[in-house]
Amino acid sequence: MLRTLRITISNNPMIVCVCNAIREEQVRKAARTGARTPAQAYARCGKKAKCGSCLPFARAIIDEERAALAANPPAAAA
Repeated sequence: MLRTLRITISNNPMIVCVCNAIREEQVRKAARTGARTPAQAYARCGKKAKCGSCLPFARAIIDEERAALAANPPAAAA
């Protein structure tokens, strides 16, 4: 069963990738600017996945951001 993860950013940002010290907000920003995979998101941070245990969490964050963008697309520039 696949569950949807919803993480709330607080004053103590969540670490997504311990190996690379990549934070949730970095993955979210990468997804909002076009990253479709964890590899693309990590590359935008200048990193590569190492052990891979973070990939399901990173994928869920990216999917959540992409769904939010699809539901509320940014207004076109005039």
